[in-house]
Amino acid sequence: MHLLVIGGGLAGSEAAWQAAERGVRVTLVEMRPGQATPVHQTGHLAELVCSNSLGSSLPDRASGVLKQELRLLGSLLLACAEASAVPAGSALAVDREHFSRMVTDAIESHPLITIQRREATDVPEAAGGGAEPQATVIATGPLTSEPLAASLQQLAGQQSLSFYDALAPIVRLDSVDMMVAFRAARYGRGGQDGDYINCPMTETEYLRFWEALASAEQAPLHSFEHNDQRFFEACLPVEEIARRGRDALCFGPLRPVGLTDPRTDSRPHAVVQLRQDNLAGTLYNLVGFQTNLRWAEQERVFRLIPGLEQAEFVRFGQMHRNTFLNAPSILQPTLQSRRRADLFFGGQLTGVEGYGGSIATGLLAGLNATRWLSGAYPVILPPNTMLGALVHYVTHAEAKSFQPMKANFGLMPPPEQRLGKQERYRYYAERAVQSLGGFLRAAEVTPAQPSKSCPSCAPGSPA
Repeated sequence: MHLLVIGGGLAGSEAAWQAAERGVRVTLVEMRPGQATPVHQTGHLAELVCSNSLGSSLPDRASGVLKQELRLLGSLLLACAEASAVPAGSALAVDREHFSRMVTDAIESHPLITIQRREATDVPEAAGGGAEPQATVIATGPLTSEPLAASLQQLAGQQSLSFYDALAPIVRLDSVDMMVAFRAARYGRGGQDGDYINCPMTETEYLRFWEALASAEQAPLHSFEHNDQRFFEACLPVEEIARRGRDALCFGPLRPVGLTDPRTDSRPHAVVQLRQDNLAGTLYNLVGFQTNLRWAEQERVFRLIPGLEQAEFVRFGQMHRNTFLNAPSILQPTLQSRRRADLFFGGQLTGVEGYGGSIATGLLAGLNATRWLSGAYPVILPPNTMLGALVHYVTHAEAKSFQPMKANFGLMPPPEQRLGKQERYRYYAERAVQSLGGFLRAAEVTPAQPSKSCPSCAPGSPA
């Protein structure tokens, strides 16, 4: 049995490892570093570019439930993320370089995985009769190359959709004025000193910043971006939020709730948060500040933030095209193509949003491809699990208005009884974990064990 995985990002790496752990010979095709993308900087597998956070780890939050499901399913990438974590309050954030190197080492050292550094320009044809059973997982992510995208469009019989995704700037910690900024997590969550750096604003300071941001000059789009300027609501450029109204930022990335400025002992009018970006704690990214402003404009406008007047930017924000399939018309809830049973998809290409969703769908694609190769039925996870609900949404939504979706409790079947918000969230979380555990036992799915084949991912391993 042989599995071809195209794409060495989060989903592709997880799919390849899941299949190899189940005894399948895997070829993983990744075009980097020979063929670059507009945003990646290395040739490492599973390189993170938009943020270093995998979302909340709280057990009663949607992303926390998804993480718990990934643990039950034996996710390699979640184990690597937890082994390379940096302080981020109740969220799971990672040192980008350490995380991608850990994943790369685990994949490269697996005896059943062969990595080919080349660009895949076409969807592979199905294996002919009498040939070795072969399946394909395509997980090329939001920056699928143009030749492969064209081949996918031909397979699907329609155009794929595209929207814009944006990266946040990163600054050096030692350039932040800590006489103004202060450490704290909302409502006191996180470590003793607070895992976030907060730059507080008075109303006057906020209005000055808002006016500058809303009128700042954006960078021109690259040729590969074409002329389609549709933004995904969950990752809007900060300047687009500002242009929606004077107070829009105060209800978005600059919301001050749960924070107290120690200089005034009161809640600021607005707060810009910085989150640790590397294990050394020397770099911090501006939370929610994905942007497409010209670099000179970013430096001018973002230095109006109190505490960042002398900030040293080690990376400026930028925008890029994000491509995904119209999953409701193309995919089955097993993540198989409706036209070819041997063809599976994973990651953001399926229309899921966020790193957790990418890893989870890659895992499911790799698991189901392995089952199909062995003659077993691919699994459809229960809709009262977070992953099952997410996959059900992207494969059953209205095709004409389909937009990417991240893990959230609104996708799950409601409880039978009326519950308050927090009780309802706990109910969703407990039900999801119990349902997935029972399903795996009934379907005789044995989870992989990252700690056995990847010792550096084991709990307590040095990060």
